[in-house]
Amino acid sequence: MAQPELSIRFWGVRGSIPCPGPETVRYGGNTSCVEIRCGRHLMIFDGGSGLRPLGKALVAMGRPVDLDLFYTHTHFDHIVGLPFFAPAYSAGNRIRFWAGHLKPAGSDIKTVLQKMMSAPLFPIPIDVLEARLEFRDFSAGETLNPRNGVKLVTGPLNHPDGATGYRVEFAGRSVAYITDTEHHAGQSDPQVLKLMQGADVVIYDSTYTDEEYPKHRHWGHSTWEEGVRLAAEAKVKQFVIFHHDPSHNDEMMDGIAAEAAKMRPGTIVAHEGLLLQP
Repeated sequence: MAQPELSIRFWGVRGSIPCPGPETVRYGGNTSCVEIRCGRHLMIFDGGSGLRPLGKALVAMGRPVDLDLFYTHTHFDHIVGLPFFAPAYSAGNRIRFWAGHLKPAGSDIKTVLQKMMSAPLFPIPIDVLEARLEFRDFSAGETLNPRNGVKLVTGPLNHPDGATGYRVEFAGRSVAYITDTEHHAGQSDPQVLKLMQGADVVIYDSTYTDEEYPKHRHWGHSTWEEGVRLAAEAKVKQFVIFHHDPSHNDEMMDGIAAEAAKMRPGTIVAHEGLLLQP
């Protein structure tokens, strides 16, 4: 019997702000959005500007959409795609929104998304979305079972206002999605290692280089070199560099790819359209 399909597709790989243009053509300029399919189950991790082209692709398939969208956190670069996500405007579709980092009363995921789509930030309210919408808050650290056969281990990340890391386990394989987290120099983050441990694929916040990092301490992001070190410690099979700084053009990303391949052969730098099937 064939093993159920597990696939990962990247629709947005940048951090902080979309940066389209001639210098980012090959790696892409959209912000965080990753599609993970576990058999027939569709899950999306983060709804940055990459959510728009993903939505167009789903509409083009001509089938009803039933999906789960998991947010690492609700900083603007990770939620800006929702108002432009075409499937949300069709009554036959169903979307479940999940978030595990929101602590204060009144800042649940539904309230945050409603605020984003309201004056003076946006001209139309979330009520115009005709799809069936469900909003599910949880606490980072919980283990979720969003679909039959899919296990989702979560953990808190070191980021301003909080963030959640995810580990998807399906059909004997595992994918860790860990972005917007800052490491502590000389220390391995136990939460990150737990999510990474033995994973088939790890997608990690690699915003800076080690050289750049000191100027951005306490901004909530890590480096690709730290990610490679953690991947080695956690015995990860495939390490993916992700959440690229908007100032890193294609030429610089090529250089990072070459250095990362030397440091840990097989390391991949994420680009829009990249498809992995572990």
